[in-house]
Amino acid sequence: MLTSSFLALLFGYFCGAIPFGLILTRMAGTADLRGIGSGNIGATNVLRTGRKDLAAATLLLDALKGAAAVFIVAYGTPGIPPLFAALGAFLGHVFPFWLKFKGGKGVATFLGTLLALDWRAGLVFIVLWLLVALATRYSSASALIASACVPVALFVFGRSDVAILYCVLAALLWFMHRGNILRLVNGTETKIGQR
Repeated sequence: MLTSSFLALLFGYFCGAIPFGLILTRMAGTADLRGIGSGNIGATNVLRTGRKDLAAATLLLDALKGAAAVFIVAYGTPGIPPLFAALGAFLGHVFPFWLKFKGGKGVATFLGTLLALDWRAGLVFIVLWLLVALATRYSSASALIASACVPVALFVFGRSDVAILYCVLAALLWFMHRGNILRLVNGTETKIGQR
């Protein structure tokens, strides 16, 4: 079990480390994402290039790579290893070794792995994200609030094993958003649609 969990973690990491935002924007001939806005490679920053289609594709692919890592591992070794695949995918997206460990903030990959492990909690995340986004127009606030509620939803759904993992992932997601949190407090955070 230890070996399979470690291999699942590695597999998840390599799946998560595929920088779809950077790949898509380079293929489209836009400016280097790392020199725009927040400088990260996620969908929110891709949106700042003015290409909504690329942002949507990045969001989808970043979620799919997390879900794929979990589903593939679960097919071969059900039980604990899929949780390690989810952890690996998130870490790979946030800390990709081929980009000097400077990746995205992990929201889409967080959601993709969550949907693969428990679609009900994934739906809770989506609904909360949308509600907060509609109310505030802050993508960061939406992600922070939705991610914080996910472990609670998982406990309610009887998935305490998964809930523990998402306590860790939510904490990491909040850490990656520490600059956003400061800007939210100061009232200088960029709203959805602003560059």
